[in-house]
Amino acid sequence: MRQLLLALSLLLSSCEGLFDDIYDAPLEEEAAGKEQLYIDASSWTEWHYIDFEAIADSLQSNSLYNPSNAVVTYAIPTEAIEGDGKSGIYTYWYDVFGAGIANHEFRSFMPTKKQEEPAAWSIAIHRNNVRTNGGSVHETSYTSMNDLPASSEAFKDAVFAEDVWNEKDVWTVQDRMLQGLIGNQGIHINPTLSAWLKVHIPPVPPVFTLNSHVFILRLKNGTYAALQLKNYQNAAGKKCFLTINYKYPY
Repeated sequence: MRQLLLALSLLLSSCEGLFDDIYDAPLEEEAAGKEQLYIDASSWTEWHYIDFEAIADSLQSNSLYNPSNAVVTYAIPTEAIEGDGKSGIYTYWYDVFGAGIANHEFRSFMPTKKQEEPAAWSIAIHRNNVRTNGGSVHETSYTSMNDLPASSEAFKDAVFAEDVWNEKDVWTVQDRMLQGLIGNQGIHINPTLSAWLKVHIPPVPPVFTLNSHVFILRLKNGTYAALQLKNYQNAAGKKCFLTINYKYPY
Protein backbone atom coordinates (compact mmCIF):
# COMPACT_ATOMS: atom_id res chain seq x y z
CA MET A 1 0.00 0.00 0.00
CA ARG A 2 2.87 2.34 0.82
CA GLN A 3 4.34 1.82 -2.66
CA LEU A 4 0.93 2.50 -4.22
CA LEU A 5 0.58 5.79 -2.35
CA LEU A 6 4.07 6.87 -3.42
CA ALA A 7 3.35 6.02 -7.05
CA LEU A 8 0.09 7.95 -6.88
CA SER A 9 1.78 11.03 -5.43
CA LEU A 10 4.24 10.94 -8.33
CA LEU A 11 1.38 10.73 -10.83
CA LEU A 12 -0.56 13.59 -9.27
CA SER A 13 2.51 15.82 -9.19
CA SER A 14 3.47 15.23 -12.81
CA CYS A 15 2.14 18.65 -13.80
CA GLU A 16 2.62 20.30 -10.42
CA GLY A 17 6.42 20.47 -10.08
CA LEU A 18 7.28 17.77 -7.53
CA PHE A 19 9.65 15.13 -8.95
CA ASP A 20 9.29 16.73 -12.39
CA ASP A 21 12.99 16.38 -13.19
CA ILE A 22 13.08 12.60 -12.73
CA TYR A 23 12.56 12.02 -16.45
CA ASP A 24 13.06 15.41 -18.06
CA ALA A 25 15.86 17.89 -17.50
CA PRO A 26 14.54 21.46 -17.56
CA LEU A 27 14.68 22.94 -21.02
CA GLU A 28 16.14 26.37 -21.51
CA GLU A 29 13.35 28.88 -21.01
CA GLU A 30 13.24 31.89 -23.29
CA ALA A 31 11.27 35.07 -22.85
CA ALA A 32 8.15 34.99 -24.97
CA GLY A 33 8.66 36.97 -28.15
CA LYS A 34 6.37 38.81 -30.52
CA GLU A 35 5.20 35.60 -32.19
CA GLN A 36 5.20 33.45 -29.07
CA LEU A 37 2.65 32.59 -26.40
CA TYR A 38 3.49 31.43 -22.90
CA ILE A 39 0.73 29.60 -21.01
CA ASP A 40 0.61 27.93 -17.61
CA ALA A 41 -1.64 25.05 -18.69
CA SER A 42 -0.87 22.79 -15.73
CA SER A 43 -4.32 23.00 -14.11
CA TRP A 44 -6.62 19.98 -14.41
CA THR A 45 -9.69 22.21 -14.10
CA GLU A 46 -9.22 25.02 -16.64
CA TRP A 47 -9.34 25.72 -20.36
CA HIS A 48 -7.18 28.56 -21.71
CA TYR A 49 -8.56 30.34 -24.79
CA ILE A 50 -6.59 32.14 -27.49
CA ASP A 51 -8.03 34.43 -30.18
CA PHE A 52 -5.44 34.92 -32.93
CA GLU A 53 -7.52 37.54 -34.73
CA ALA A 54 -7.72 39.68 -31.59
CA ILE A 55 -3.99 39.27 -30.96
CA ALA A 56 -3.19 40.39 -34.51
CA ASP A 57 -5.41 43.46 -34.08
CA SER A 58 -3.74 44.34 -30.77
CA LEU A 59 -0.26 44.02 -32.26
CA GLN A 60 -1.24 46.16 -35.21
CA SER A 61 -2.21 49.00 -32.90
CA ASN A 62 0.59 48.40 -30.39
CA SER A 63 3.77 46.65 -31.51
CA LEU A 64 4.82 46.17 -27.86
CA TYR A 65 1.69 44.21 -26.99
CA ASN A 66 2.41 40.88 -25.22
CA PRO A 67 0.32 38.12 -26.90
CA SER A 68 0.41 36.05 -23.71
CA ASN A 69 -1.78 38.67 -22.05
CA ALA A 70 -4.60 37.74 -24.43
CA VAL A 71 -5.09 34.27 -22.94
CA VAL A 72 -8.54 33.95 -21.33
CA THR A 73 -9.23 31.20 -18.77
CA TYR A 74 -12.52 29.44 -17.97
CA ALA A 75 -13.10 26.73 -15.36
CA ILE A 76 -14.36 23.28 -16.32
CA PRO A 77 -17.88 22.70 -14.92
CA THR A 78 -17.84 19.92 -12.31
CA GLU A 79 -21.12 20.54 -10.47
CA ALA A 80 -23.90 18.07 -11.16
CA ILE A 81 -26.91 19.68 -12.82
CA GLU A 82 -29.55 18.62 -15.30
CA GLY A 83 -27.81 19.51 -18.55
CA ASP A 84 -28.00 18.63 -22.23
CA GLY A 85 -27.36 14.93 -21.60
CA LYS A 86 -23.91 14.99 -23.17
CA SER A 87 -21.91 17.70 -21.39
CA GLY A 88 -20.54 16.36 -18.13
CA ILE A 89 -17.96 14.29 -16.29
CA TYR A 90 -17.29 10.80 -17.64
CA THR A 91 -15.58 8.62 -15.06
CA TYR A 92 -13.29 5.90 -16.33
CA TRP A 93 -11.16 3.33 -14.55
CA TYR A 94 -7.56 3.35 -15.81
CA ASP A 95 -5.04 0.59 -15.21
CA VAL A 96 -2.48 3.19 -14.12
CA PHE A 97 -0.39 0.81 -12.02
CA GLY A 98 -0.73 -2.17 -14.33
CA ALA A 99 -0.91 -2.36 -18.11
CA GLY A 100 -1.28 1.43 -18.39
CA ILE A 101 -3.94 3.97 -19.30
CA ALA A 102 -4.61 2.32 -22.67
CA ASN A 103 -6.47 -0.28 -20.58
CA HIS A 104 -9.58 1.52 -19.32
CA GLU A 105 -13.28 1.00 -18.64
CA PHE A 106 -16.23 3.39 -18.50
CA ARG A 107 -17.85 3.57 -15.06
CA SER A 108 -20.27 6.51 -14.77
CA PHE A 109 -21.56 9.80 -16.18
CA MET A 110 -22.50 12.97 -14.27
CA PRO A 111 -24.24 15.73 -16.28
CA THR A 112 -22.96 19.29 -15.90
CA LYS A 113 -23.56 22.56 -17.66
CA LYS A 114 -21.84 23.12 -20.98
CA GLN A 115 -18.28 24.45 -21.05
CA GLU A 116 -18.15 28.24 -20.97
CA GLU A 117 -16.09 30.00 -23.61
CA PRO A 118 -15.41 33.52 -24.91
CA ALA A 119 -17.51 35.05 -27.68
CA ALA A 120 -14.52 34.71 -30.05
CA TRP A 121 -11.58 32.29 -29.88
CA SER A 122 -9.33 30.22 -32.14
CA ILE A 123 -7.95 27.42 -29.95
CA ALA A 124 -8.29 26.35 -26.32
CA ILE A 125 -5.71 24.43 -24.27
CA HIS A 126 -6.06 22.15 -21.25
CA ARG A 127 -2.73 20.60 -20.25
CA ASN A 128 -1.86 18.41 -23.26
CA ASN A 129 -5.32 18.73 -24.83
CA VAL A 130 -6.18 21.25 -27.56
CA ARG A 131 -9.47 22.05 -29.28
CA THR A 132 -10.45 24.48 -32.00
CA ASN A 133 -13.46 26.72 -32.52
CA GLY A 134 -14.82 25.09 -35.65
CA GLY A 135 -11.36 24.86 -37.18
CA SER A 136 -9.22 22.01 -38.47
CA VAL A 137 -5.53 21.10 -38.29
CA HIS A 138 -2.81 19.69 -40.52
CA GLU A 139 0.52 18.40 -39.20
CA THR A 140 3.44 19.33 -41.46
CA SER A 141 6.89 17.74 -41.73
CA TYR A 142 8.57 21.07 -40.88
CA THR A 143 10.33 21.48 -37.53
CA SER A 144 11.16 25.17 -37.91
CA MET A 145 8.80 28.07 -38.48
CA ASN A 146 11.49 29.67 -40.62
CA ASP A 147 11.36 26.78 -43.11
CA LEU A 148 7.66 27.08 -43.83
CA PRO A 149 6.51 28.02 -47.34
CA ALA A 150 5.88 31.73 -47.70
CA SER A 151 2.11 31.27 -47.88
CA SER A 152 -0.52 28.88 -46.52
CA GLU A 153 -1.52 28.33 -50.16
CA ALA A 154 1.09 25.55 -50.11
CA PHE A 155 -1.28 23.55 -47.89
CA LYS A 156 -4.57 24.16 -49.70
CA ASP A 157 -4.76 20.51 -50.81
CA ALA A 158 -3.50 19.03 -47.53
CA VAL A 159 -5.65 16.87 -45.27
CA PHE A 160 -7.00 18.79 -42.28
CA ALA A 161 -8.51 17.08 -39.23
CA GLU A 162 -11.52 18.51 -37.40
CA ASP A 163 -12.24 18.17 -33.68
CA VAL A 164 -13.83 14.94 -32.46
CA TRP A 165 -15.81 14.02 -29.37
CA ASN A 166 -13.69 12.80 -26.47
CA GLU A 167 -14.61 11.62 -22.98
CA LYS A 168 -11.45 9.93 -21.68
CA ASP A 169 -8.48 12.28 -22.16
CA VAL A 170 -9.44 15.60 -20.53
CA TRP A 171 -8.59 14.48 -16.99
CA THR A 172 -10.43 16.75 -14.57
CA VAL A 173 -11.56 15.10 -11.30
CA GLN A 174 -8.85 13.46 -9.18
CA ASP A 175 -10.59 12.59 -5.91
CA ARG A 176 -10.75 8.82 -6.58
CA MET A 177 -7.41 8.26 -8.23
CA LEU A 178 -6.42 5.82 -5.45
CA GLN A 179 -8.96 3.48 -7.05
CA GLY A 180 -7.72 4.27 -10.55
CA LEU A 181 -10.89 6.31 -11.21
CA ILE A 182 -10.58 9.63 -13.02
CA GLY A 183 -13.36 11.99 -14.04
CA ASN A 184 -12.98 13.35 -17.56
CA GLN A 185 -14.76 16.23 -19.24
CA GLY A 186 -16.75 15.15 -22.26
CA ILE A 187 -15.86 17.64 -24.99
CA HIS A 188 -14.65 17.91 -28.58
CA ILE A 189 -10.85 18.08 -28.94
CA ASN A 190 -8.50 18.05 -31.91
CA PRO A 191 -6.42 14.83 -31.81
CA THR A 192 -3.99 16.10 -34.45
CA LEU A 193 -3.02 19.27 -32.61
CA SER A 194 -3.20 17.56 -29.21
CA ALA A 195 -0.48 15.21 -30.44
CA TRP A 196 2.10 17.99 -30.03
CA LEU A 197 2.46 16.84 -26.41
CA LYS A 198 1.88 13.22 -25.43
CA VAL A 199 1.79 11.76 -21.93
CA HIS A 200 2.85 8.13 -21.49
CA ILE A 201 1.71 5.98 -18.53
CA PRO A 202 3.39 3.69 -17.59
CA PRO A 203 5.84 4.61 -16.22
CA VAL A 204 4.82 6.55 -13.11
CA PRO A 205 5.52 9.43 -12.99
CA PRO A 206 4.52 9.91 -16.64
CA VAL A 207 6.92 10.52 -19.50
CA PHE A 208 6.16 13.54 -21.70
CA THR A 209 7.03 13.55 -25.41
CA LEU A 210 7.13 16.80 -27.39
CA ASN A 211 6.32 16.75 -31.10
CA SER A 212 8.23 19.71 -32.59
CA HIS A 213 6.48 19.64 -35.98
CA VAL A 214 4.75 22.79 -37.19
CA PHE A 215 0.95 22.49 -37.37
CA ILE A 216 -1.29 24.48 -39.69
CA LEU A 217 -4.59 25.63 -38.21
CA ARG A 218 -7.40 26.51 -40.60
CA LEU A 219 -9.82 28.76 -38.72
CA LYS A 220 -13.55 28.63 -39.41
CA ASN A 221 -13.33 32.03 -41.17
CA GLY A 222 -10.93 30.51 -43.74
CA THR A 223 -7.73 32.18 -42.47
CA TYR A 224 -4.70 30.16 -41.42
CA ALA A 225 -2.24 30.09 -38.52
CA ALA A 226 1.02 28.17 -38.12
CA LEU A 227 1.67 26.72 -34.64
CA GLN A 228 4.59 24.95 -33.01
CA LEU A 229 5.02 23.79 -29.42
CA LYS A 230 8.57 24.81 -28.57
CA ASN A 231 8.66 23.93 -24.87
CA TYR A 232 6.40 22.26 -22.30
CA GLN A 233 8.40 23.08 -19.15
CA ASN A 234 9.32 26.18 -17.24
CA ALA A 235 12.84 26.93 -16.00
CA ALA A 236 12.23 24.83 -12.88
CA GLY A 237 11.28 21.79 -14.97
CA LYS A 238 7.57 21.93 -14.14
CA LYS A 239 5.47 20.34 -16.89
CA CYS A 240 2.54 21.80 -18.86
CA PHE A 241 4.00 25.31 -18.98
CA LEU A 242 3.76 25.80 -22.74
CA THR A 243 5.79 28.05 -25.02
CA ILE A 244 4.08 28.20 -28.43
CA ASN A 245 5.51 29.68 -31.61
CA TYR A 246 2.79 31.01 -33.89
CA LYS A 247 2.30 32.94 -37.09
CA TYR A 248 -1.02 34.62 -37.82
CA PRO A 249 -2.22 35.43 -40.34
CA TYR A 250 -0.29 32.89 -42.36
